[in-house]
Amino acid sequence: MVKLLAAISVIFLLLLSGTLSGQNAASSLPLNAATAMPAGSNDPREIVRQAALNDMANDLKARNYTFLESQVLHKLDGQGKPRSTETKTYEFMMLYGEPVRRLIAKDGKPLSAEDAAREEEKIDKLVQKREHETAEQRQKRLEKYEKEREQERAFVGEIADAYYFHLLGEEIINGRPAWVISGDPRQDFHAHLKEARILPKFRFKVWVDKAECQWVKLDAEVIDTVSFGWFLARLNRGSNLAIDETHVNNEVWLPRHIDLVLNARLALLKKYDLAETIDFSDYRKFRADTHIVSGPPVKP
Repeated sequence: MVKLLAAISVIFLLLLSGTLSGQNAASSLPLNAATAMPAGSNDPREIVRQAALNDMANDLKARNYTFLESQVLHKLDGQGKPRSTETKTYEFMMLYGEPVRRLIAKDGKPLSAEDAAREEEKIDKLVQKREHETAEQRQKRLEKYEKEREQERAFVGEIADAYYFHLLGEEIINGRPAWVISGDPRQDFHAHLKEARILPKFRFKVWVDKAECQWVKLDAEVIDTVSFGWFLARLNRGSNLAIDETHVNNEVWLPRHIDLVLNARLALLKKYDLAETIDFSDYRKFRADTHIVSGPPVKP
């Protein structure tokens, strides 16, 4: 089940991060700069393409923040009602260029001393491993990470051909004007990448901040069955992901809230109906050496 959720997360997050960023276009913009749309421009394809480029620059800034991630997972019955609920709170940070999260509470209670020690041990092992890695090992690790990101960008680049885009109007999101754009799959789309064949099975709506041309809200829906691993797992029609972003420190857009409704089947036998909400808080900026800056938390 963990691998299934991971695969689903990747698909949804690829749709929301870097939407429409073609490889050639991405290389034309410095990743440490964001660019607003020219005044009067209302081409939805160009708006989302530029938002994709800006999101890549935003991603680099986001690596400088640590935060708390609170998850509430509901397992649903056949009528869509919760039959069990589990809550977890994680502390998220970047260590040696890698995202790391540490479980700090479960079902509304702090971890036991034993569980807390186990979580600390995981972090200590990673620190020890990175402190003793050779220059060659570090280079290989970073190259692998960048290769994975390039593969994601190549996948995202296919979205330009996979959807029809429509400018639906404007809305005020958190006191800021935003374009509202829908993406509907093209039936004549032919994927170049094997992974991109699933794109016509999704439909989405995105809200793009007009001042900074940065996506601030997204709603993605599965409209046809998505299969993974030779039908070992299926994501069924009706699964949905909604994400809201927030502006932190007047410099970076970071997630504020996520709603996920998942209808899936594993190995064509076990059925999973889940509803999950994730809230993000206590954003703090840390230095390049990964020591957290002292002071009050940055609230969204």
